[in-house]
Amino acid sequence: MAIHAVIAYHVTMVYRTVPPLGAVQLSSNKLQAGPAGARGLGCGDAGSRATLYETIRNEILSGGLAANARLKVSELARRYNTSTNPVREALQQLRGEGFVVIEPNRGARVRQVNEDYARGILEMQMLIEPYLVKWFCGVVTRPEIERLTATAEAIEELDFADLERHSQLDLEFHQIIYARHYNSQALTLWRRQRDILGALNRGHEVSLSRRKAVLHEHRALIAAISDHDGARAAELMTRHVLGSMEQTMTNIRSKREPG
Repeated sequence: MAIHAVIAYHVTMVYRTVPPLGAVQLSSNKLQAGPAGARGLGCGDAGSRATLYETIRNEILSGGLAANARLKVSELARRYNTSTNPVREALQQLRGEGFVVIEPNRGARVRQVNEDYARGILEMQMLIEPYLVKWFCGVVTRPEIERLTATAEAIEELDFADLERHSQLDLEFHQIIYARHYNSQALTLWRRQRDILGALNRGHEVSLSRRKAVLHEHRALIAAISDHDGARAAELMTRHVLGSMEQTMTNIRSKREPG
């Protein structure tokens, strides 16, 4: 099956698999704005329904709504000052994206994430990201290479001193590579999965070896892209995602271990 067909299939299917029990929470950090900042949304039209979906999603990703927390429609409607229908629609959308599990006669809850689930996400990233960067090598412009270089320099200067800022810069680096790709399904899936991985890794330090590897891999990617070497860039990106997988698995295990 061609890579674009694999990605299109997984856009609709990959999140429908319920992970095994014995999982860990996404994060313990609180949403910066907090639930109070979301009150009074008045989610009555299509635009504000999207805002409700984004608000609940952000709370799940930040840990404001903890893993396995029950999501009662009536309580969420009161919390966000809206009616029950927009809440139901938001929960269905979040279910389709893998953030929420809805069970017959038990209602909705925040999905738990364990090693198998995270590994599945990262294995999909190892399909998507090399595919995207290989295409980019054929169309990259000099200004884009300059932007990649400037972003890599900013990441190096920061040197992981501020992990939230590092995450923003790293996202910018990858978006420069992926943003112009014609496959919007692949881009949507990549960004959704990246958000989940970001939540899993939030609050964890990055190992010294991984820090060095990230900086080196970014520079190597820029060199391959500048040479329009799609095969080399795809190989480097696979290695880059594999390093993220190893770090994420370590972080999940540390959450599971007592003390």
